[in-house]
Amino acid sequence: MDDSNSAHLIPLQDESGKQGGERPKEPWSEHTVKSIVYAGLDAIVTCFSLISSISSVHYSSVDVLVLGFANLVANGISMGFADFISTGTKKDAIEEERLVTEWDVNNQGRQQQMELMQRYQQLGMSLEDATTVVNVFSKYKDILIDEKMTTQKGMQSPNNEEKAWQNGVVTLAAFLAFGCAPLLPFVVLIPFTWSERVKFLGACVVSALALALLGIAKARIAGRSYAFSTAVTLLNGAIAAASAYLIGWLLRDVAGLED
Repeated sequence: MDDSNSAHLIPLQDESGKQGGERPKEPWSEHTVKSIVYAGLDAIVTCFSLISSISSVHYSSVDVLVLGFANLVANGISMGFADFISTGTKKDAIEEERLVTEWDVNNQGRQQQMELMQRYQQLGMSLEDATTVVNVFSKYKDILIDEKMTTQKGMQSPNNEEKAWQNGVVTLAAFLAFGCAPLLPFVVLIPFTWSERVKFLGACVVSALALALLGIAKARIAGRSYAFSTAVTLLNGAIAAASAYLIGWLLRDVAGLED
């Protein structure tokens, strides 16, 4: 930064005692990356849980593939459409809320300034500093509106670059791509073995590896511990799959199925 532009800036209080050490890594914030990771996690857990329930009643690999892919496509379309709808609805809601805030600032300016000052004081500002900040923001109406949206309503201005249809397509593609992981052993192992148990164990291994990789990606997004995030992700998948397997096994006799 140019020294002439920063000459009148007040140093932060803790700059005088700067702490050493490596700067923490910034988490991934791109919405597309988040959609890929979370759709992938959901797809793997959902598909593997279905495979577990099918395997518990000793259906063939053909049954697993037919039901697995049918469920995968149906859920993928549902999730993609849901992401499309939710993204568009969120943007519409923020835009409507911004119109309300803009009206408040234009018609109740003094009251809005006082509310913003009180909010800054609650955050630790002195009355003098809070007054100065609000007076500066009041010279720039759009900035004041955005600040009120963020500070008082917890909303960011709508991102015009974010496309609802694009989020839906990304979610659908990620769901289909990662959801295929648990099904791969039932296709790849066909030339090598007829054992359904071996194929199911292969699905367990592939699903665990895929969940571990997405758990690491999830930790990268949230800026959390890789080990903890991976363990939680694997535990989530294990509990879901074990529950599906147990339910299928318990209801097998009720449905009149035989080994």
